[in-house]
Amino acid sequence: MYPGKWAEEFPDKPAVIHSVSGETLTYRALDDRSNQLAQLMWAQGLRPGDHVAIFMENHLAYFEVAWAALRSGLYLTTINRYLTDEEAGYILDNCEARVLVASSYLGEIAKTLPRYAPSCERWLMVGEPLAGYESYEDAIAAYPAEKLADEPAGQFMLYSSGTTGRPKGILRPLSGAKIHDDAGPVGALQKLLWGFDTDSIYLSPAPLYHSAPIGFCTATLSLGGTVVMMPRFDEISALSAIEQYRVTHSQWVPTMFTRMLKLPEEDRSGFDLSSHRVAIHAAAPCPAGIKQQMFDWWGPIIYEYYGGTELNGFTHTTPQEWLAHPGTVGRAIIGTIHICDEDGKELPNGTPGIVYFELPVMPFEYLKDPQKTKDAQHPEHANWTALGDVGYVDDEGFLYLTDRATFMIISGGVNIYPQEIEDAMILHPKVADVAVVGVPHEEMGEEVKAVVQVADGVRADDALAEELLAYTREHIAHYKCPRSVDFMDELPRLPTGKLYKRLIKDRYWGKTDSRIV
Repeated sequence: MYPGKWAEEFPDKPAVIHSVSGETLTYRALDDRSNQLAQLMWAQGLRPGDHVAIFMENHLAYFEVAWAALRSGLYLTTINRYLTDEEAGYILDNCEARVLVASSYLGEIAKTLPRYAPSCERWLMVGEPLAGYESYEDAIAAYPAEKLADEPAGQFMLYSSGTTGRPKGILRPLSGAKIHDDAGPVGALQKLLWGFDTDSIYLSPAPLYHSAPIGFCTATLSLGGTVVMMPRFDEISALSAIEQYRVTHSQWVPTMFTRMLKLPEEDRSGFDLSSHRVAIHAAAPCPAGIKQQMFDWWGPIIYEYYGGTELNGFTHTTPQEWLAHPGTVGRAIIGTIHICDEDGKELPNGTPGIVYFELPVMPFEYLKDPQKTKDAQHPEHANWTALGDVGYVDDEGFLYLTDRATFMIISGGVNIYPQEIEDAMILHPKVADVAVVGVPHEEMGEEVKAVVQVADGVRADDALAEELLAYTREHIAHYKCPRSVDFMDELPRLPTGKLYKRLIKDRYWGKTDSRIV
């Protein structure tokens, strides 16, 4: 199932609606325009297994590009629109994209990308094209709106930053199916767990470059539903969209819940949310108090899942299960959970350890990085893989996440990796050593803080803190940058040189028993 089927069945039905402008992309238009781009890429010589990329804000054309790739057997990489040109250029080059579709809205970054990816063959731009780009509209207009003779199912190849600096591409094998065979794994979960169908109206309030939003949106379209796309999250706009478009399904991150709960009561209660049957959340554990308040407001319609872009496993909890097991992220729907210590030995129920999922075969690899791939595998079982999370399982099989094996920061549902920031800040001449940690933040969950040991003879003061923050913003995407800087006389390092970051982080989380063990 895919838009081609629904374009025949109900061509004028909205496939995607822009929540603010009301602009609509019908199934007929989505089918035609994705066919035209697919024809262009075929004529360019792209064949199943080749790579294309998109660098764009939330825009109706995003779905045309996605379906052109998915119906051509291609890998599609969505590039975070908030990255610097160097960061975006690295991904574009690393994934070996042969075609990039960008937007003039992101022109300040897009204009310099060609210097980073010399092997990219075709540069298309939605909106007024910049130098080096050709008009997306004009380019696809030269090709027929006819489907390719063969339409193998494509796949997303998205990037997830690691703790060693550079982001890593998550490469999963093509399924070998035809695009019309089924709705794919996400569509299957949508039907099974949350009752998505052709009558579903799905609100997507998050950036489309993220794995869950683009995956859920395309799966909704594969099932013949309608996507209501927000250009960006806003509390009132989100509630208004539920009412205006009679939204039935939605997906959120906990920070969005927090922000909506902080609205004045007259704003919160001023919308008709009666159409809303299923609200799904993921990306970060939701504080139990916040989730309970959401239940009190929206009723028992809130579902939660845990899983990574790697699709190496998946847990799920219904509202009733969570209320009976507060704090759980659910039981395994995909894969078998194993909780192991650092040596790979399985631990008993109730004991925290590294969370592994077992599947019949290794489901992914990290592109061009066999060591990172190996690091994700259990030391004795190659088909057991971990994403770096720590948790435990109770006697009923419910998983609870307690920590992260790495010190990844989750701020507002977005993963931020300290090493990348540390690698940038250590290059400043006044910095002798630096650690970046997540500290408590009421709304965002965690906030990024840099703890700096200054070079000899340098004065640690507010002026230096501002200088370091400005320096970091020049080299790292702003959403990753520290919001504050503290200073220490000497950072705690082991004799081996390893930074014992836990001693630093625990100061901010109110833990007094931190010690090197």
